[in-house]
Amino acid sequence: MEQSAKPDHKRQAILSAAADVFLQHGFSGATTDMIQRAAGVSKATIYTRYATKEELFCDAIEHLCSRMHTEFAAMAVNEGDLRSRLHTIAHAYMDLALSSSAMALLRVIISEAPHFPNLARRFFLVGPNVIDPMVSGHLELAAEKGELDLHAVGTADAGRIFIGMLRGISNLEALTHPNALPSEAQIDRWVTLAVDTFLRAYATKQP
Repeated sequence: MEQSAKPDHKRQAILSAAADVFLQHGFSGATTDMIQRAAGVSKATIYTRYATKEELFCDAIEHLCSRMHTEFAAMAVNEGDLRSRLHTIAHAYMDLALSSSAMALLRVIISEAPHFPNLARRFFLVGPNVIDPMVSGHLELAAEKGELDLHAVGTADAGRIFIGMLRGISNLEALTHPNALPSEAQIDRWVTLAVDTFLRAYATKQP
């Protein structure tokens, strides 16, 4: 009987510390010394697992995005009507997208993208490229129930449209005002506008 691989606790400590350091200092400003001290490990421990800072950054970002995806996937989409379910999905997305970690990560990626396009591409693949289909999946279930008509756009693009309406001005406002995040009332207003607009466009039974 094969034994399962033991969890690499030091690797997890390195990834958690690296994510914090990269979010605080950016890719260019972060150093191995900072990460080593934050993780409580030696440089040798880091270098035996990661040959380059780019490799460590990619793994740290994937580690961070994976945590966010797990939180989003754990949301309880209730069995209420379509509007209430879309509100639940939208609020869960906004909680994720406007979190301090997500905003800090996006600022780092935008700042470093011109110099390290491969790192930005990696973020897109493990971040938005994963969360978008999760949202589209919920819309597809609603379409299968006959609640939405998505034939004209398809479920994938419908998910992008829904997310795009949520992200819109809220994302730009949070990016440019790190010390003044939107209030719950403002977030609820954005969610309501997005849900109402989406339902007017795609609901089979108009409210």
